[in-house]
Amino acid sequence: MTEQCLVEILFIEDNPYEAELAIRNLKKHNLANKLKHIDDGADALDFIFSNCEGENQPNPKLIILDLKLPKVDGLEILRRLKADDRTKIIPVVVLTSSKEEKDIVESYKLGVNSYIVKPVNFDSFSKAVADLGLYWIVMNQGPGQ
Repeated sequence: MTEQCLVEILFIEDNPYEAELAIRNLKKHNLANKLKHIDDGADALDFIFSNCEGENQPNPKLIILDLKLPKVDGLEILRRLKADDRTKIIPVVVLTSSKEEKDIVESYKLGVNSYIVKPVNFDSFSKAVADLGLYWIVMNQGPGQ
């Protein structure tokens, strides 16, 4: 199995500043050793559904998903993930700036595990990312773990 297929956290975020900040905080807590960052919705779907096909790779333990992405938005990614038997049990946390009720409701209808509005404050954002990584990677018990 190739190393690129061994991903624990798939982080789908197009804002380079927020991605860097989140990745730095996950690294600080030793949660980014097997992290893959993708900044485009179409590339994320390609990675999820065809990148390691035939290698019988394990699914990521967590997908952190922004909603506002180029090419394919986060809701469409979520829709496809939860509609496919191979990926529907992967925990997905939406981490987005959208506070719109329609985005929150639609995310939960599609099967999101958690919906977090990105804190604007630097320290609050850093803590939110670290806490979410610790919970989903260290504390949460998922299938097959």
